[in-house]
Amino acid sequence: MLGLGTVKLGRNQGVKFPQGFELPDDTAALALLREAQALGINLLDTAPAYGVAESRLGELLPRLPDYRREDWVLLSKAGEFFDGGQSRFDFSATAIDASVRASLRRLGTPYLDAVLLHSDGIDEVGARFLPAVAALDTLKAEGLIRQTGFSGKSIAGGLQMVDCTDIVMVTYNERETEQLPVIEAAAARGRGVLIKKALASGHSSDPNAALAAVAAVPGVSSVVVGTISPAHLRANVAACAAS
Repeated sequence: MLGLGTVKLGRNQGVKFPQGFELPDDTAALALLREAQALGINLLDTAPAYGVAESRLGELLPRLPDYRREDWVLLSKAGEFFDGGQSRFDFSATAIDASVRASLRRLGTPYLDAVLLHSDGIDEVGARFLPAVAALDTLKAEGLIRQTGFSGKSIAGGLQMVDCTDIVMVTYNERETEQLPVIEAAAARGRGVLIKKALASGHSSDPNAALAAVAAVPGVSSVVVGTISPAHLRANVAACAAS
């Protein structure tokens, strides 16, 4: 049920957390991944826009005890790039293809379990993403990715993309429940549903209760929460188990 978001392994600029943080060194990052492994967490959410997160995962994962690629679900994104402290977006088919192939190289893997389009927030007109979806479908046919998806920011965008992709990723937490119709539509169509910002980017007043509530929503496949603290990771697992 719980997935580990990895933005804090690779980027600490232009993020919306309540407090700043230093990127963990390799020893601390490896300890976090070992804790995830011990807790049974095998879904790792990353992206080219997460700074050096993909490269670090590619280097660190093979150093885990008894590491086998097939035991992990590696999910990345495409469409957003973070350069010079700013995000830029390119949803052309050429850019999506190049982005996914670069992610494969950085992660040191022959395939990705899923790649989601990383919306720029202007997703009410879903047709503008269709060339990017087609590029993902081609990569899926080639065996380079196993599922396609859309990480959106609006109800309209999510509802349009439910019919075009295998997975949708939506914001849902105690403060932001507007995308419940997207969750319901995806569940009705048998699509995967990933939840982002379940703790309101660190602003939740009661993280344990917030996680338990989100995990209990019908149709939710996994709740992705980012942390660099093994203790927080253990608490998050306990909260989801209590749902």
